[in-house]
Amino acid sequence: MLRIALFGAGRIGRMHARNLAAHPRVELAGIYDVNSAASAEVAREAGTQPSRSIGALLGDRSIDAVLIASSTDTHCTLMEHAVRARKAVLCEKPIHLDINRVDACGKVVEASRMPVQIGFNRRFDPSHSALRDAVIEGEIGRIEQAVITSRDPAPPALDYLRVSGGIFRDMAIHDFDMARFLFGEEPVEVSAMGGVMVDQRIGGIGDFDTVMAVLRMESGALCHINGSRRCAYGYDQRIELFGDGGMLVSENPAATHLVRHTARATSARDRLHHFFIERYAESYVREIDAFVDAVEAGVVPSPSFEDGRRALLAANAAVESAASGRTVRVAP
Repeated sequence: MLRIALFGAGRIGRMHARNLAAHPRVELAGIYDVNSAASAEVAREAGTQPSRSIGALLGDRSIDAVLIASSTDTHCTLMEHAVRARKAVLCEKPIHLDINRVDACGKVVEASRMPVQIGFNRRFDPSHSALRDAVIEGEIGRIEQAVITSRDPAPPALDYLRVSGGIFRDMAIHDFDMARFLFGEEPVEVSAMGGVMVDQRIGGIGDFDTVMAVLRMESGALCHINGSRRCAYGYDQRIELFGDGGMLVSENPAATHLVRHTARATSARDRLHHFFIERYAESYVREIDAFVDAVEAGVVPSPSFEDGRRALLAANAAVESAASGRTVRVAP
């Protein structure tokens, strides 16, 4: 059993707590959050104890690893403390909003030689994972184009958006990682545009709610990413890959497989899942499976710290491109 402590008891932390507590190869060893009431509540639900401090968990030699699900600005500091305390780390994305801070953290991680996995959970979605397997097996030959669609059901609160780093770093960073994952290569340049079509208050804080980006990959292939903070029909998550030998599509899974036939209409699909916790429920469990496997085997986890860094570099290029109207090279 891998003993894992959890930092963060917000919405995503609560979900992780449930998954860790239910995992057959994990013991949830404690929870810490700056909001002591939240950590007490989540700990009670998960059948563990809230901790009085970060240091109490990191100083416990019986704890093997930590899962960081706190606010983004705390990720690097917690990660550095954890690896110095000889704990493996599974950290939610993004690593940080400042690439210089990420690089400084990366030096600490590298020197520690501790396993660090970044929470790009969508890689573990069964359909997206099967898509990658099909690419590796050459089912559609050389990939020439990709279309990645990500649309949330509604915008987050403005207080969250003010500190999120913007739609490219906060939301679309998953899609930049997915492009790298599916192509197996790096984006070299980005052309991005953003608009405010959903809520003018989002534009008022200097962000977009509607974006498109085109990535040119190392091979010359093109990847189109489109995102929106609002989708009337649910949580829209689709990927299309086009190659010289055919096409692969990872479709939206519906909440059920119910088909309706009535006097008014025939419906072949039920409604989409409401949001990411429901849509990607299985991927979050499989993410923990992969983390436990890597720690037990003593290998570098995937997605790695460098994967998190590379996705942020692509997001930064998109931010610059949308602001300048120019195509921007992705930094190495």
